[in-house]
Amino acid sequence: MIDLSEPQVMGIVNVTPDSFYAESRVQSEEDIRLRVRQIVSEGGQMIDIGAYSSRPGAAEVSASEERERLRIGMRIVREEAPEIAVSVDTFRADVAKAAIEEMGADIVNDISGGELDKDMFATVAKLGVPYILMHMKGSPQTMQQEARYDDVLKEVTLYFAEKVQRLRDLGQKDIIIDPGYGFAKTLDQNYELLGKQEFLKVLELPILVGFSRKSMVYRLLGSTPQDALNGTTALNTIALLKGANILRVHDVKEGVETVKIVRKTLDC
Repeated sequence: MIDLSEPQVMGIVNVTPDSFYAESRVQSEEDIRLRVRQIVSEGGQMIDIGAYSSRPGAAEVSASEERERLRIGMRIVREEAPEIAVSVDTFRADVAKAAIEEMGADIVNDISGGELDKDMFATVAKLGVPYILMHMKGSPQTMQQEARYDDVLKEVTLYFAEKVQRLRDLGQKDIIIDPGYGFAKTLDQNYELLGKQEFLKVLELPILVGFSRKSMVYRLLGSTPQDALNGTTALNTIALLKGANILRVHDVKEGVETVKIVRKTLDC
């Protein structure tokens, strides 16, 4: 298991043509190489690499195309940062298996919590690597129509409790939970969940959060993803104070600085 005794910053590498944040799209091998170097130089301790955009209404990507994009990206990541922990952002069990066994990834990051591939839980348990279990309902194409809750915190907590038990029954040891901010949640539901995030600690599992330049920032502020860095930093600060262990970000330098300031504050 990765060391989460102190909060970690995970830099995003999108090997996709259609990520919601245009500046995060890296297509050429040189662009990928420069992005990895940037994450490392700015102090990122982890990399999350994805080849399938999960923005609302994103286009479908075949498993073979996803694998090929990841294969190119992972080769460059391992050339540039052989020691850094790398998670592969995929909901497909066969892609996860190939990324771990053939490409050198260390962690599986599944936005669907096993819902979009019935083989995912058994696959990660057999692989024996850390698994990031995110809360989402529906798929990236339908999730915004699924944002219906009587009590969002209660339902998200029960979702995790049930899935964690299934994973434990299969022998999965290392599990990280991700509340899924921006996934199948309205603007108000996102903020309600963040306001109560500390209650997820009842699950006694590390928490990863991903707010980076999402619509819950720029819609509230009436801006754009390009103008959402300040709001992202504010949300990352709140999440850290409420128990987050990993910040998944586009802007690594700012994420590292946020962790440093929060840690100093809490240590005083």
